[in-house]
Amino acid sequence: MDRILIIEDNKTLAKLIAKKIASELQFEVDVAYKLSEAKLFLHKYRYFITLLDLNLPDAPNGEVVDYVLKKNNRVIVLSANIDKEFRSNILKKNIVDYVTKGGVDDINYIIQTLKRLKKNQKHKVLVVDDSMVFRKQLKGMLENLFFQVITVAHGEEALGMLASTQDISLVVTDYNMPVIDGLELTHEIRKIYSKNDLSIIALSSNDDDEITALFLKHGANDYIKKPFSKEEFSCRINNAIEALENIHIITNHANRDFLTGLYNRRYFFKDMEDYFAKAIQNSENFAIAMIDIDHFKKINDTYGHDLGDKAIVTLSEILRSNIGQHDVVSRFGGDEFCIAVKDISPSAASDVFERLRQQVQNCLTLSDKGEEIRFTISIGVALNREDTLEDTLNQADLMLYNAKQNGRNQVVYN
Repeated sequence: MDRILIIEDNKTLAKLIAKKIASELQFEVDVAYKLSEAKLFLHKYRYFITLLDLNLPDAPNGEVVDYVLKKNNRVIVLSANIDKEFRSNILKKNIVDYVTKGGVDDINYIIQTLKRLKKNQKHKVLVVDDSMVFRKQLKGMLENLFFQVITVAHGEEALGMLASTQDISLVVTDYNMPVIDGLELTHEIRKIYSKNDLSIIALSSNDDDEITALFLKHGANDYIKKPFSKEEFSCRINNAIEALENIHIITNHANRDFLTGLYNRRYFFKDMEDYFAKAIQNSENFAIAMIDIDHFKKINDTYGHDLGDKAIVTLSEILRSNIGQHDVVSRFGGDEFCIAVKDISPSAASDVFERLRQQVQNCLTLSDKGEEIRFTISIGVALNREDTLEDTLNQADLMLYNAKQNGRNQVVYN
């Protein structure tokens, strides 16, 4: 578990912050009331973040900041000093943030900042700038915010990197660059990635307001004019990532089944319509299967709907763990599921569905009372695609009906 070190001589405040962090976040929290105590902790542990007061009994002039930075720990400064010049000088150091100690709102801000930094670890940022010095500066600022950072010198390299690295969340690009400038790069990226997939922030020292408008019209999410402050840069970067995450959450809710987390019927048709047409064009084999739980009503009537839901979740986990990452498994409703296995031969598809049937048959589910419940599934598979996706699904549904009529717990193919 990650650790956080609080160095604060006000014991009441230190304990309040520590309690708040421990209750809301998955962190181990250590507290030191002076620099000498902090040195002992820093010798023993590496910290996710250190929260530092600048005025300590044995380090009254902010010496703690330089010491902690030399130990390669990231720093958030806590200070009651609101002098602008003093604050500006501290921010020039390689710290994450400067938080004024004022009350509960500031503690809540620290909590939200820690949550944001934790999430940032999952994101990759691509920095595009022809200045090696500025690339290095941006890389340091972004890594201090816990992002994974990739840097390239111009737009052509950036497009190549995007093609080979699929999970980049944000592109930070300069405007004036050789080969492909930032404006053209933004335009090219938006041909491939929508704002729902990837964010773009443009940087420029150009004074022409038209450039700002052109970047935004071409698909940039934000525009930062050079020179900019560290705080402005951090806020805009974090806001862009948070907006992208919110879009993904909304999209995920629209496409996923609430109980199992599998794709829903809506997403299945959205994904498969395009694939179906391409598979027909390329003569690619695939299989579509309709699946449901045998005697599911009896399970609900005998053991209750909670166990019925448990059976559905158990089945969903088996289905999900037995198909490839490019295949689609979805819950159509109730105990009815649909699987599309892409680019597969009929014999290989037969092996997949028979394996699923056997795993479900051998699976044991326990009720809240400790009762052992077993259930089986019937599977209908369309191996020979029909004229349309809907026709192919109907064929799979017919095979499912035949499996039920023939005694259940079996796989039937067309």
